[in-house]
Amino acid sequence: MTEFESIYNQYFREVYSFVLLLSRNDRIAEEITQETFFKALKNIDKFEGKCKLNVWLCQIAKNTYFTYLDKQKRFDTGDIPEQSSEKSIEEMIVKKEETLRLHRVLHRLEEPHKEVFTLRIFGELSFKEISELFEKTESWARVTFHRAKRKIQDLLKEE
Repeated sequence: MTEFESIYNQYFREVYSFVLLLSRNDRIAEEITQETFFKALKNIDKFEGKCKLNVWLCQIAKNTYFTYLDKQKRFDTGDIPEQSSEKSIEEMIVKKEETLRLHRVLHRLEEPHKEVFTLRIFGELSFKEISELFEKTESWARVTFHRAKRKIQDLLKEE
């Protein structure tokens, strides 16, 4: 077994679960996960070890998924249903339609707020892991997450 096969076997389930949380669709999660490992194999020499391998793979998966969403947006002509702005962000993740609405708002956020929020909510990373990824303090990760959450709530109210 090659080293990459070992990595694939060790992290496939974790990356797949992460993408499934984002997409809420088995077929899309499978496709994005496969593409993630293909990209990782192609770019393994660029992995510097500044974060855990699973974090790196989930970053690739997240970027691949958002690229996929952007491509799908071009074909999406449906309206977003009106939703109550009082709902908490955590509750919104439960429903697919609201998740799509959340992703559209999330896409409008600037970095690092967008990435910190995504890693915390969809990647289920701890503030410690996020701080390591950005080479910042845990306090920075917490503050950035809460600011992102507040900005998302404001953007949702504007819709």
